[in-house]
Amino acid sequence: MLYSILKPLAVFVFKVFFRMEVKGREKIPERGRFILASNHLSFLDPVVLGVACPRRLYFLAKEELFRNSLFSLFIRVLGAIPLRRNYSDLKAIKKSLAVLNKENPLVIFPQGTRERYDGIKEGVGFLAKKSKSPVVVARIIGTDKVLPKGEKKIRLKKIKVIFDKLSDNAYPESYQEFSLKVFERIMNLD
Repeated sequence: MLYSILKPLAVFVFKVFFRMEVKGREKIPERGRFILASNHLSFLDPVVLGVACPRRLYFLAKEELFRNSLFSLFIRVLGAIPLRRNYSDLKAIKKSLAVLNKENPLVIFPQGTRERYDGIKEGVGFLAKKSKSPVVVARIIGTDKVLPKGEKKIRLKKIKVIFDKLSDNAYPESYQEFSLKVFERIMNLD
């Protein structure tokens, strides 16, 4: 219920104040599971993807965001799944697979953190192959100008999101190889 109340408000705010532009929305499956793999520039990125995507999304989010009990409750209601980074988090993997098995979309940031472009994580490849889910890629442009890393002041800059779909069931043997291919595709969207 909270999601259905907050989403229209967020759509209004992002369209009016950030002149948000979305390209390729038609590439998003209307139903069924998929993994949405996106670059990650700002704390705003999960909200931006939620606004840009017509479907309700579930997210992997760093465990540290769940330390404050009120904020933890809020982001869990909005679909966040806690993830222990730099660790094979079996609990997060099981929850992610459960989300996909219920035919819901799951968002993963292959970088594993904001702005990092070295050491792409293999989670996208692993979850795509294990769940046999198609992958939709998204490139977010501008959120790093709206809310730069380490800052709290929001700037009214333009945000753009571009979606595209990878071919179904084209999973190579190596999870890492697949994740790198996905991230390369993300960064080539414009």
